[in-house]
Amino acid sequence: MKLAILETGHPPGDLAERFGDYPQMFVDLLGPDFEIETFDVQAGELPDVGGHDAYLITGSPAGVYDPLPWIAPLLGFIRSAADTKMVGICFGHQAMAEALGGKVEKSDKGWGAGLHRYTVVRDEPWIDSAGLIAAPASHQDQVVVQPPDSEVVAASDFTPFAALAWTDRPAISFQFHPEFSPEFAKALIEQRYDRVPDPAAAIASLDAPNDNDRIGGWIRRFLTDEHGDIE
Repeated sequence: MKLAILETGHPPGDLAERFGDYPQMFVDLLGPDFEIETFDVQAGELPDVGGHDAYLITGSPAGVYDPLPWIAPLLGFIRSAADTKMVGICFGHQAMAEALGGKVEKSDKGWGAGLHRYTVVRDEPWIDSAGLIAAPASHQDQVVVQPPDSEVVAASDFTPFAALAWTDRPAISFQFHPEFSPEFAKALIEQRYDRVPDPAAAIASLDAPNDNDRIGGWIRRFLTDEHGDIE
């Protein structure tokens, strides 16, 4: 499967040297069964619509409302790629929601950091029977208006629109970060220690078990249609 990763941000400081960049994290999460091409969206790179079997949009420190020259073309690309599978993570989740009729804002709830827990509220053929999942989070912005033609798949009190599945196109998105290892998520909080509320507690939370591999399986099944008999 030809998968285009739309890289919309880079780890801060020396974290890319220590942990790899975001595309590499998704390579590690999804496994070897993908022919991956990476596009630096911040540098103006976007794939041709229809040139790949699927697209994955990464996280970014940017906000979808920021006046940056690459954001409007990205939102236009999302709208135009209606027939191709698409996955959004964090900023990618927000960009998809904004492009497709929802609304994203800097939340008055503040930073979400550390290991967050979410309730799975909708069955989809690519997920298993998990009722609760835990995954690293790192965001200030949130989807505040659900886009039309979408369904909420996972939610929490802090993040009501934590995962979405679209009904009019093959697209899913997640506010949380299954690609983040606990070690990377801790290092990211340390980079933002003066901005994240109670950073020591957020770091400590990441020692608890997470569902990154399970969620990676969901994304892999969505992309490949290999749903099989999952429990």
